[in-house]
Amino acid sequence: MTDSPDQRIARLLHHRKAGLRQGDPVVPPITASATFHLPHVQAGGHFYGRNGTPTWDAVEAQLAILEDAETVSFPSGMAAIAAALFATLKAGDRLVIPSDGYYVTRVLSEGFLKPLGVTVSPLPTRDYATADFTGVAVVYLETPSNPGLDVVDIAAVAARARAAGAVVIADNTTMTPLLQRPLYLGCDLVVAADTKAPAGHSDVLFGHVAGRDAALMARVRDWRRMAGAIPGPFEAFLVHRGLETLELRLSRMCASAQVIAERLAAHPAVTGLRFPGLPGDASYAVARRQMVNGGFLISFELADAAAAEGFLSRCPLIAQTTSFGGTHTAGERRARWGDAVAEGFVRLSVGIEPVEVLWEAMAAALEG
Repeated sequence: MTDSPDQRIARLLHHRKAGLRQGDPVVPPITASATFHLPHVQAGGHFYGRNGTPTWDAVEAQLAILEDAETVSFPSGMAAIAAALFATLKAGDRLVIPSDGYYVTRVLSEGFLKPLGVTVSPLPTRDYATADFTGVAVVYLETPSNPGLDVVDIAAVAARARAAGAVVIADNTTMTPLLQRPLYLGCDLVVAADTKAPAGHSDVLFGHVAGRDAALMARVRDWRRMAGAIPGPFEAFLVHRGLETLELRLSRMCASAQVIAERLAAHPAVTGLRFPGLPGDASYAVARRQMVNGGFLISFELADAAAAEGFLSRCPLIAQTTSFGGTHTAGERRARWGDAVAEGFVRLSVGIEPVEVLWEAMAAALEG
């Protein structure tokens, strides 16, 4: 790796300094312009808002520092996922996707890629470790998986997939590039929903694709330009601001999640707890090799749907929301979306609340 996490954060915070002139704003301006002064076509600079803006440049520079790779931004995580898939697949290709990963990726693949002639092969995350990728064009993995938090050895899967001639795409939303670096583990592209922890305040949709293969990234960039899946300048500004505190927020969130997971694991009302940072978790050994820590997501089961909904509604410090990675702790019963999980399955995203206050509220809610 080219530098340490601390060095990357320092560079991220000061990435605009070298280009600032006397009197320039330290914070990147929101450039709300669709058109730019263009007396000469070949003279460089911005020329049309669908191709790029100075505010995109600022946030993409931050993300490129974190990924150590070229980065293209999008108006949502799903826009980034769509761009990566459409840029790498064609009729007659076979795509492997996680059957236990983010369900919208499966809906996109089955509903739009399959009718275009792509063979879609869903596979449980744990089975990636032994799958035969012969004849596969794209291996798309998500680790830890959302919502079950299964972990797969990225380096081992990427090596086998690339040996079979496949492009490897990793959804790194649950970890961010500060906690896991799939490009260094052999993946060709990384996709992520920066709506989650990178932006961090539950007030903006955003996503990105990162990669080091110039031809692949050119395809991704062309897809954005041709499809018109472009982020707005205000959204880019918000993500730029959020990224400046990402390391601080993640430090608290992950440390608190470790404490909460240990206590949930010992609670008599809780079963099936998954958290890659616990020594007893099935994914612990692999997670230690490729993740900085266990992350901020925890999954567990309560007795039934009523127990799960009751716990979530009784706890004043859990927002009942379908996203994760924000400053507030958030939880939901995932079976309501059709995920193949138990009726009492809860996905918990630990926020930045003081951990003892958060646990006190959760413990009381678990007691009913």
